Amino acid sequence: MKRSVQSIYGLSVMSTIDFSFPVRVYYQDTDAGGVVYHTCYLNFMERARYEWLRALGFNVNSLAAVHKTLFMVRSIEVVYLKPAALDDLLSVTVAVIEIGRSRITLLQEITCNHVKLVSATVQVVCVGAETLKPVSIPALLREKIRNSA
Repeated sequence: MKRSVQSIYGLSVMSTIDFSFPVRVYYQDTDAGGVVYHTCYLNFMERARYEWLRALGFNVNSLAAVHKTLFMVRSIEVVYLKPAALDDLLSVTVAVIEIGRSRITLLQEITCNHVKLVSATVQVVCVGAETLKPVSIPALLREKIRNSA
């Protein structure tokens, strides 16, 4: 999906192409008032990142088995703007802000009916599957990320 990404952080995004993943809010995602519990948004963003990698031709199993690498979250800065509620259909996006040797900085947003609910800057680091120490992002994945920009 092509659109301009306007981050509440004032960050410029490497690409105007977002990956978008739909998520329906289920009862288990909400508190007693039917409002999405704040930590569930982190789960929604994790699912979108997983599916983003899959759309690039990679999945967690192939990264670990073939490339001997994993991605781990290094940091997340989240701003909650408006709540989502039971049965809402959300759109969770992933856009690359920056890619380094072993780290990718992403902008993730969650919207409902084109209204921004949550915005987050997420840094993930590529680590060796056995050592859990930072390693270079696999060249093929790096190339696919750059070509999608």
